[in-house]
Amino acid sequence: MVIHKTFADFVLFLYVHMAYADGEYHPLEHQVIVDKTHKLFPSAGDTEDLVTKAEEAYRSVDQSKVQAIIRDTFQEFSSVKFSQKYKIYTDMYDIIHADGKVDESETAALNELKEIIELGATLKK
Repeated sequence: MVIHKTFADFVLFLYVHMAYADGEYHPLEHQVIVDKTHKLFPSAGDTEDLVTKAEEAYRSVDQSKVQAIIRDTFQEFSSVKFSQKYKIYTDMYDIIHADGKVDESETAALNELKEIIELGATLKK
């Protein structure tokens, strides 16, 4: 199930997903996402609105479908280089550490993302 038209939109979805991984969206996680979104959408100017809309869109998605969305969308954007996908992984690490504590559910979500990225690299060989 693919719901994003651009890779940047998908990455923003992943950022928000990671922030919600522990069931709590911390203001410091939000700020890290806003800061990282500047790099995703350099011509957007104020990215606060983009992040707020991404949060609303994320909350409207059936949570039982999120993993399928992530897997399918990574496959859809298979032409994106592994190094760029791995950068997303490191960004996620920054997001889960933003509030000063890493919950077990955040670690699990990060590991799932890592597996998906590695699976994509394996499929391309």
